[in-house]
Amino acid sequence: MTASSNTPEITIEFHTSPVSDADRIKALETPGFGKIFTDHMVLARWTPDKGWHDAKVTPRRPLELDPASAVLHYAQEIFEGMKAYKADDGRILLFRPEENARRFARSAERMAMPPVPEDLFLKAVEELVRIDKAWIPSGDGSLYLRPFMFANEAFLGVRPALEYVFCVIASPVGAYFKGGAKAVSLWVETEYTRAAAGGTGAAKCGGNYAASLVAQAEAAKKDCDQVVFLDAAEHRWVEELGGMNVFFVMNDGTVVTPPLGGTILPGITRASVIVLAEEKGLQIDQRPYSFAEWQADAASGKLVEAFACGTAAVLAGIGLVRHAGGEFQVGDGQTGKLTSELRQELVGLQKGVSNDQRGWTRRVLA
Repeated sequence: MTASSNTPEITIEFHTSPVSDADRIKALETPGFGKIFTDHMVLARWTPDKGWHDAKVTPRRPLELDPASAVLHYAQEIFEGMKAYKADDGRILLFRPEENARRFARSAERMAMPPVPEDLFLKAVEELVRIDKAWIPSGDGSLYLRPFMFANEAFLGVRPALEYVFCVIASPVGAYFKGGAKAVSLWVETEYTRAAAGGTGAAKCGGNYAASLVAQAEAAKKDCDQVVFLDAAEHRWVEELGGMNVFFVMNDGTVVTPPLGGTILPGITRASVIVLAEEKGLQIDQRPYSFAEWQADAASGKLVEAFACGTAAVLAGIGLVRHAGGEFQVGDGQTGKLTSELRQELVGLQKGVSNDQRGWTRRVLA
């Protein structure tokens, strides 16, 4: 796959009829999650002869696809999830966006797609945030950013496409889970799997999430907030939730999390939590953790808390676990002390409240 490595300039096409100030302010009062969108988006295209080109911020509108577009038939598609935050002093901040850019490139390589250069990815995100900064909620809200790429060549044949579209859209959001920071409930899936060794589990591609939806629907039927998947080979080892990584906190201060090995998405929040926990002096064990061990540790009191983490939810305590054989409670069923501390520390960094000594936040000039 040949392409120029040059990063194109991003041109700006302002919306001639943006949402009115009054309607935008009303929408930001209760944004929900992923239901309303800003006025603009970013588009760029890739072809073998030109590489990445025609990059622009443009009014948000429907995309026009040929019925034979490769993405519709062979699912060549990847995406990212990240947020822009408004600090109390008016600064607009991104949290570790370089890591999103690098993961996006790794996902592209796994899906036989041309990686988006890191500087183009970052410029695209920053330009959209600058132009649609009025859409960033204050308080606990944030602007959720969704960079994605898909195969756009019109053909029917099983091979990597020769044309791609890179796009970034933005959505003002509130809490991911209803009830905010309260502990969530999980359904343990023992029939369906999210990913297998050698598959695309470590890539952030739509197919992984499509495969998880039937299990998530089953979790909803069981009155649970999320589904947790076990490994594909033995249905024994805990891997991750439908859209988040998972941690287990023991009574001796040890924190256990399933290891990355190609079937689990390498979460940026996960990586950040590991650093913050280690800086607290906690031992992080990245090792296989079985569902049977989870049950036994919860029953004995060895497991004192557990939490899920991801860009959308940040950190969410796990209170109740339901499975085909019954249910059990984690700790006292509430969000645990360490979970709350880590969440507060992470949000403090993201919102610019805490001093960022690690260089994790990136300021977007407004």
